[in-house]
Amino acid sequence: MTDVRGALLQQIKDKAVVHGKVTLSSGLEADYYVDLRRVTLDGEAAPLVGQVLLDLTADLEFDAVGGLTMGADPVAGAVLHAAAARGKKVDAFVVRKAAKAHGMQRRVEGPDIAGRRVVVVEDTSTTGDSPLTAVEAVREAGAEVVAVVTIVDRATGAAEKIEQGAGVPYLYAYSKDDLGLD
Repeated sequence: MTDVRGALLQQIKDKAVVHGKVTLSSGLEADYYVDLRRVTLDGEAAPLVGQVLLDLTADLEFDAVGGLTMGADPVAGAVLHAAAARGKKVDAFVVRKAAKAHGMQRRVEGPDIAGRRVVVVEDTSTTGDSPLTAVEAVREAGAEVVAVVTIVDRATGAAEKIEQGAGVPYLYAYSKDDLGLD
């Protein structure tokens, strides 16, 4: 058996960490960018994402995962597939930034999550705003949020904001220290 957690960490370091000045979605500037779509959409790395996040959430009871589109979409898909490989059914859902103006006019797409226990996922968190937006939408759709889970935490306040603002645990697989970033 391989060290899945170590293997994913190496994939992130090799494929997702980009050095240079960038402006993050939060508006903050940084000297590096962690582009996790290079991992969550990678055929070798994405299966590891699902396994690591399932291991991280092993003590939680939930039956669906998802979050704010676009960062959360491949993360939720990875968890869905990893769960299926382990013989467990976990649905995925997508939270739109705004409800559609046509069709069913839903903000949360996928299997109905009303009355279900869900985990809100994200690829990387800086301020926690994206997961908090997803938590609000998911609660409006009638689901119970049991945790917010991210692959990489940039350690800039997301944990406190989510735990205090949403009242749910905040879990992450790796910190910026794990990636060797300041």
